[in-house]
Amino acid sequence: MRLATFNLLNGRSLTDGLVDPDRLTAAVTNLDADILALQEVDRDQTRSGNLDQTTLAAHALDTPHHRFAPALVGTPGTHFRPLHHDDDGHGEPCYGVGLVTRHPVRSWHTTRLRAAPIRSPLYIPGPGGGLILLRDEPRVVLAAVLDTPHGTLTVATTHLSFVPGWNAHQLRQTIRALRTLPAPRILLGDLNLPAGPARLVTGWQPLGRRPTYPAPHPRVQLDHILADPSDLHRLPPVTAVTTPATTISDHRPLLVDLG
Repeated sequence: MRLATFNLLNGRSLTDGLVDPDRLTAAVTNLDADILALQEVDRDQTRSGNLDQTTLAAHALDTPHHRFAPALVGTPGTHFRPLHHDDDGHGEPCYGVGLVTRHPVRSWHTTRLRAAPIRSPLYIPGPGGGLILLRDEPRVVLAAVLDTPHGTLTVATTHLSFVPGWNAHQLRQTIRALRTLPAPRILLGDLNLPAGPARLVTGWQPLGRRPTYPAPHPRVQLDHILADPSDLHRLPPVTAVTTPATTISDHRPLLVDLG
């Protein structure tokens, strides 16, 4: 079973700043993941050709089991509003996270995380990028309880705040939410924290340790696949960890093979 987490940067290439659905499809196809967690995902955004990028990724992996969870309605860095309760932003441009799986889904679960109350500097990669002062965005955790050949498995994805300290607070909230779901449990995503702090905050075991950012020459691991340590004996052993280069995004995907 292959697990993968990939911050898409809304499918954008760093070479030309464009979003090409064929590039996105090829990048996801090459991952060949059984469980794929996606962050910085667009739906109905003009900047990415009004694509439903989670559905596009599901078609690339030839599976009907997928879901997109919007963190906000609008466009990050410009005008947006948070979502509340049953508001899913349909018919409006949205941005959030996605889960794609080749295994049947028993149930889906969403947890919303508030934005940090302060602005913080953030480096925007690619043409026209640079260091800017940004208002933080609301975040979302998307979890699925799966039926797999190894039994029931809870997997979740999130993309946490870039504001130091607030991301650790959100990570503790995420772990509390996941512990209400069936074991074993795995969290995949861009936590905006290096490996050491991510493990310290969660107490969870990293299944793969590799730098993932920035994509051309990775120096730090921001993208993680973590397992609840009480569940490790119920998971197959890790057989491979890779971070392949792709034609999109400023992050490399993190792949972990269990078998």
